[in-house]
Amino acid sequence: MNLEKFILAVITTNREKATGGTAIFICDSVEEMDEFAKNIEAITDGIAHKLNDEVYIVVKH
Repeated sequence: MNLEKFILAVITTNREKATGGTAIFICDSVEEMDEFAKNIEAITDGIAHKLNDEVYIVVKH
């Protein structure tokens, strides 16, 4: 199966901003959220996109 343009993860400091059918990581601080996004991006070979100050998504292009 070849996945293209698929959201692999949501990383947020605000649990109200994320629901649904993908991996969701709730972080306690912006610094922790930035670190999670960087690590998940590397682990999954995806691309992290910061949507706003509370939410990143990691996407497979």
